[in-house]
Amino acid sequence: MSYDVITFGEAMARLSPPGFRRLEQTRSLDVLVGGAELNTAVAVARLGRSTAWVSRLTDNAVGRLVANQVREAGVNADHIVWTPDDRVGIYFLEFGAAPRASSVLYDRKGSAISNIRPGMVPWAKVFAGAKWFHVTGITPALSMTAAETTREALQAARAGGVRSSIDLNYRAKLWSQAEAGRWMTEFMPLCDWLMTTEEDTERVFGITGKGYEDVAAQLVRRFPLKGVAITLRANPLVWKNTWTAITYEEGKVYRTRSYEIEIVDRLGAGDSFAAGLIHGLLDGDVQRGLDVGVAASALKHSIPGDFAWITRDEVEATLKGAGLRISR
Repeated sequence: MSYDVITFGEAMARLSPPGFRRLEQTRSLDVLVGGAELNTAVAVARLGRSTAWVSRLTDNAVGRLVANQVREAGVNADHIVWTPDDRVGIYFLEFGAAPRASSVLYDRKGSAISNIRPGMVPWAKVFAGAKWFHVTGITPALSMTAAETTREALQAARAGGVRSSIDLNYRAKLWSQAEAGRWMTEFMPLCDWLMTTEEDTERVFGITGKGYEDVAAQLVRRFPLKGVAITLRANPLVWKNTWTAITYEEGKVYRTRSYEIEIVDRLGAGDSFAAGLIHGLLDGDVQRGLDVGVAASALKHSIPGDFAWITRDEVEATLKGAGLRISR
């Protein structure tokens, strides 16, 4: 079976103290699953397209927990590479409130996917009939072999005529700016669309400009990209932000509305934006992708967990300016 969108990356068990507690004071943890590329696959599936997620998981109870939640969210898990060795990564998410920001503590060293190597995934089979491939800068940051496998995947997608996108998603806790710059520069000729922020663009590529439009134009001039999307967040408070994005294609800047958002959980919001953008790009409509991406990600901020448990109808209603009265 072929799928509209294929994503590749790590998913971890997410452990969070309830009730804004600090990790050192909590006596229980809420358990969920999350990972950037998986989050995008889930959001694309919720928008009505077929998706599959490629990863490497340990064949134990935690690995099966992850795979079960992948399937529950409507994403195909047939291309997971199972191993009896290594471990499933976990991360602890501590929710903050102003003036204390939320924070993440990773426990993922030696995870199954960090030990993935070229040749483990039959990419030609995975991409047969697929329309789009998506990955982020998190996956190659996990290890040298994960970076090499990311390159292998992008090359296979290009060879198979599958369009691709990369979310830059720089993580300082995983690799240096120099390492990220070297690998992501190598990946750009294999990528159609880049999703990023002004801050990540400066950290990884050293590009600064007179604003986000100039930054997007410089990216397209430096790399053979078809388009660039830049998300824009203003965060005067931890739990209240303003959220929007722009896209840049063939010299044209596309804009959409801004949303005032009250945040329940911001993890996965950028991944939901990527999903909405891909959804529109698959229909050949950049403006539609931008509109749906920002609306879907705005909704995601209101939902606990990494996954965007949204519907197409909710996104459409948000685009039309749905109010905040109780739906009865």
